[in-house]
Amino acid sequence: MRYLIKYIRKGLVLMIVLLVLLGKVKAYALTSPFSVVEVILAKGKIINSAAITRIAKSEGLPASSVYQWNNHLVVYSKNLNVTTLQKAVKLAYPTCTVKVYTKPFYDFDRKQQCGNMLLADEWDNIILTANLVNDSKLQQEYLNYHATQFKKWPEVAKGFCNANFQQLLVFRNGRQLMLVISIPKGESLDKLNPKTSENNPRVNEWNKLMKKYQEGIPGSKPGEVWAFFKNKNQ
Repeated sequence: MRYLIKYIRKGLVLMIVLLVLLGKVKAYALTSPFSVVEVILAKGKIINSAAITRIAKSEGLPASSVYQWNNHLVVYSKNLNVTTLQKAVKLAYPTCTVKVYTKPFYDFDRKQQCGNMLLADEWDNIILTANLVNDSKLQQEYLNYHATQFKKWPEVAKGFCNANFQQLLVFRNGRQLMLVISIPKGESLDKLNPKTSENNPRVNEWNKLMKKYQEGIPGSKPGEVWAFFKNKNQ
């Protein structure tokens, strides 16, 4: 009897370990390897983007990983060494503010959401930024909508599939959002985006609803919500 109890205990311990390990694997699988580092210079400062391009190159990143909007610079890539990048950026831009965006709270993956459709060999990434409204209750509502979107608003993902979006990630740092839309290289977002709502009015409903939760970041034009970063390689 003692031996039986001993083996049962060992079995329970092994089962718990396996569950923990499986939990870690699952969590890792749901974590995107992509991240964003944003450099914000004081208003009116002339940005020398060549410095951050050199930093990106020293990290083995292509020039296409650097983007700019007004006094904001962004580096976006896979498996970024965020710590090293932050230190190098601070040396190059001593008075800047650095914001890091990792672990997106929303991840549209074409393979998962579009019936295992093949991905394009090369992508162009469109990066946009906006703020959540300054209301914690509304911010949580926004996050909740995105957490249940695939289940409760499947038409939105269907629209992304129809538009040939390869990936769509939304990151958050405080109130600021960073949206990355990946499309086949050489395609145009202006051309593809209307396909998201073609014969799909529910997408228009979603977009109208989301306007309640979003506003432009400082420096945006009146009425402008999402600011588009320009790729420095284009």
